[in-house]
Amino acid sequence: MTDLKLSLACWMYDRTHAIAAGVVKPKGIELSFSSAAQVGDIMRQAIAGAFDVSELGLTYYLRSLELPNPPFIAIPVFPNRFFRHSAIFINRDAGIRTPADLAGRRVGELLRYGHDAGIWSKGAISDDYGVPANSFTYYVGPLDKPAATGDWAAPTAPPGVRIEPLPPGKTLDTMLVAGEIDALFSAWIPPSLRAGSPKVGRLFEDYETVERDYFRRTKIFPIMHTVVIRRAIYEAHPWVAKSIQALFQQAKDMAEGRYRADTVFFSPGVMIPWTSALQDKNRDLMGDDYWPYGLDRNRHVLETFIRYNREQGLIKRDWKVEELFAPETLG
Repeated sequence: MTDLKLSLACWMYDRTHAIAAGVVKPKGIELSFSSAAQVGDIMRQAIAGAFDVSELGLTYYLRSLELPNPPFIAIPVFPNRFFRHSAIFINRDAGIRTPADLAGRRVGELLRYGHDAGIWSKGAISDDYGVPANSFTYYVGPLDKPAATGDWAAPTAPPGVRIEPLPPGKTLDTMLVAGEIDALFSAWIPPSLRAGSPKVGRLFEDYETVERDYFRRTKIFPIMHTVVIRRAIYEAHPWVAKSIQALFQQAKDMAEGRYRADTVFFSPGVMIPWTSALQDKNRDLMGDDYWPYGLDRNRHVLETFIRYNREQGLIKRDWKVEELFAPETLG
């Protein structure tokens, strides 16, 4: 039988390198792989229908399920995870010393109200510090270059949330430096911070300690992205979901195997000093398999993210995690 020809787009992570290189192949599928300089470009094209299978921000997938004809079905594969206390930036002259000081402030959010990094960081400070997401006035738009086109994933402003577009020619970075916004939620580090501006810092300067404590308390390693299949393809070929899931699992297993083998020789394959010590530190806190795929070990993380999306007005109903993924992939 001829293999089914499908296109797949995903960023070039260590856990997807074997797919990109063709080292692992999906059963029954002839796969064409593509990537992009920025993962957002992949997601924009995916929403426009450019790929059969693609990486997609989890929040964008959740919102797509509430469209009249949902275009995607996901598999429980999560190629992108980050702790996001480090994604909250402040103007140092704004008098913000603690998370509670953010209440009532003018804040920026990268590109749109409700990107994955912003949802997680706002949810965490709401849970742990009592600062709800609707206590801010939002300015949404580009970080450092004025947008040339409209937003490809802008949600409708939820009731009770104040969202302002950026003034013409402004960027979130310049507004943060100038004090025109007090804080910023962003998956990208502001250029001003990278350049050493004395005006810009992080809300949590020692963010690693804060994020490690967050995991210790909650057991949450935040999920940013999942993998989706165009629903028409899935409905015609349901077996594709399991094949693609196995492909991503195999690629991740290969990456983890390389890291484990490399530690024997103090990780010479990575150009980062003390990599072996960092891996030991992470395993002590998070266990050996801290980047799991599948539903069961990610249930609590997914339920938390669904709750955050609901609390922040981005989805209309409380989805059960089983409803998000192809049934064939839940076993």
